[in-house]
Amino acid sequence: MDFITFTDHDTMAAYHSISPRLEGLVSGVEIKIKDMECVGHTIHINVYELDVCQFQELENIAMQGDLHSFLDFLKSEKLPLVYNHPLWFEAGEKPNLAVIPDLIKLFPVLEYNMHRIRRKNEIIMELARRYEKGLIASTDTHSGMIGHAYTLSKGNDFKEFYNNVCRGKSNIVVKDLTKQYLIQEMNAWLDMMSNQDMILKNKKICTGMRYLDKFIDIMSSQKFREFPRMYAAALSGVYKAANSGLPAALYIRQECSSALEMEKVLGSNCGQFGSI
Repeated sequence: MDFITFTDHDTMAAYHSISPRLEGLVSGVEIKIKDMECVGHTIHINVYELDVCQFQELENIAMQGDLHSFLDFLKSEKLPLVYNHPLWFEAGEKPNLAVIPDLIKLFPVLEYNMHRIRRKNEIIMELARRYEKGLIASTDTHSGMIGHAYTLSKGNDFKEFYNNVCRGKSNIVVKDLTKQYLIQEMNAWLDMMSNQDMILKNKKICTGMRYLDKFIDIMSSQKFREFPRMYAAALSGVYKAANSGLPAALYIRQECSSALEMEKVLGSNCGQFGSI
């Protein structure tokens, strides 16, 4: 039986299907934990097939910042897990790059993330090969455009599918962050921001881009909307800026620069693959 999975970290769910019909729903959630003693920065972990009580216990452990207790609980409960986007870090944090290989050794599966540039994803592929880890691919969308990257494997249920991924008996269908895709995403974020229903329901938009998130917070405030002409002019200006490609190009350039630093720390063989 062929299974297709894709994950959307924000919806707290992983979907699996027998192609081409959507067949089932697997409970899952992305949890972040900041263990300053053992890690030094925040990491994100996907956990699957958990129930509400297990989720609450994991949240409590995560709040204490104890990564080893967190992983011990997952092991005792036999819950599938994935180390999400190891080369993405919370805004304002200084990552401890040197600890990443040791972290990777603790996880059976790593994530190839569509919202990372190709070079960073190549580094993840090299690290997965080096430490014999499984790989999944995810879109990790923040704007609803799911299913652009996904994982293919066999299994009669999710557990069997996951075990095959851990053993490397799977294939990933991937895309990487490009300037054009980022422009499309920025437009989608702005469309959501201009939707009055989103504001009334207090739905927070998080793009993962620090400066854009700050701007969206300002634009989404009810007080700013009390000045419709000013709001419309500002929104129009941001649409024009987004579609000029300049913000996307600057972000991609920043990502490329940080990838070079990561290659120096994580090994010279990283990020040197050809086309997939």
